[in-house]
Amino acid sequence: DLSNASRPIKDEEKAVAEENGVELKELELAYDGLSIVVSQQNDFVEELSVEDLKKIFLDGNGATKWSDINPEWPDETIKIYSPGHDSGTFDYFNEVVLEDEPMKEGANTTLSEDDNVLVRGIESDPNAIGFFGYAYYQENQDSLKVLGIKDGEGKAVKPSPETIQDGSYTPFSRPLFTYVNMDSYNEKEQVKDFTEYMLNNAAKAAEQVGYVALPEDEYQKQLESLQSE
Repeated sequence: DLSNASRPIKDEEKAVAEENGVELKELELAYDGLSIVVSQQNDFVEELSVEDLKKIFLDGNGATKWSDINPEWPDETIKIYSPGHDSGTFDYFNEVVLEDEPMKEGANTTLSEDDNVLVRGIESDPNAIGFFGYAYYQENQDSLKVLGIKDGEGKAVKPSPETIQDGSYTPFSRPLFTYVNMDSYNEKEQVKDFTEYMLNNAAKAAEQVGYVALPEDEYQKQLESLQSE
């Protein structure tokens, strides 16, 4: 009836839905800021560029120590913590940083679908780096340090409700979606009621769990569009 997603639906997924006679309606519920974090014990990294992230995370580029990124940084091996490959968060990072190239794996990379595993690994190791949604950073900001990401002009921007909503935290501001099966919406009263309740309450719920609400009129526009179909 409904499917939550932390990335837009892919063309091939749309095609499968169409082949099976499923009409989908995409709803944006909130924004998230994919956050690049290190331990509070890390006293040398404050900001990185997307090119720096490519050097750290892309397989085969030879940068394995912090000093390979900046010669003034420690000659210590970088430990990578990443969501698993089935994660929508990984998909988004793959799109904007890895560009579908392989990520480094092996003894110095930990993959987990459990963000709490990533948090515990990063917070205890000053040479670790990882990424996950803004809400998990917020919950653990006493032990984690979020990094600024340099924009095209070299200015480093950190995720915050303001920079995530206005898109200045680029390229890591991302919408969160629910996809509604329109047959279910039109034929099942409980699906219709729940979907409309969700749009009417998404702003408040988003802020309660550490996401960023859309402007209020965006929810209303989506509700009106849904009800007109």
